[in-house]
Amino acid sequence: MTNKKIGIISGSNRPGRVAPAVAAWLQNQLATQDLDSVIIDLATIDLPFLAEPTPPAEGYYTQDSTRNFAQIIDQYAGFVLVFGQYNWGYPAVLKNALDTVFAEWNHKPVATLIYGNHTMQADIAIRMVINGLRMRQLATNIATPVPASNDPATVAQTLHPFAPLVPLMAAEFKSLL
Repeated sequence: MTNKKIGIISGSNRPGRVAPAVAAWLQNQLATQDLDSVIIDLATIDLPFLAEPTPPAEGYYTQDSTRNFAQIIDQYAGFVLVFGQYNWGYPAVLKNALDTVFAEWNHKPVATLIYGNHTMQADIAIRMVINGLRMRQLATNIATPVPASNDPATVAQTLHPFAPLVPLMAAEFKSLL
């Protein structure tokens, strides 16, 4: 791979969401590990709900929104999915993004940063999808309580105890890229 950028996918589109602040914290942490990352905010991407007439695994994208999203995903060497657990799972906007394209995800390393009160169940649910997309999940993933607010200072305070996991995550990415 010539491009070693990591896409940090902010996987929530709820008003008042915490995901952008959590993604920004992670981006700052990865920067200290000499890893280039870009936040991909699913709330700002025009991605209709399953708009293609054929399954993404067939690789025939007819919609401009799908082709544009495929180009976005294809330019990254790996990903971190940042999301809150929703009813022991993950947000629909994230599932839709994962289901919109197929080959663009294949064989790329992926980690998760899940926040919430039932992160273990959300982790189990997302692992099945990651496996189905043939992605390579890193051993180092982060599961954390919900930050008290979407204020970056509060988020940083909540996530501070998990900062030692970021160098381990970064080392795994570097070994695979």
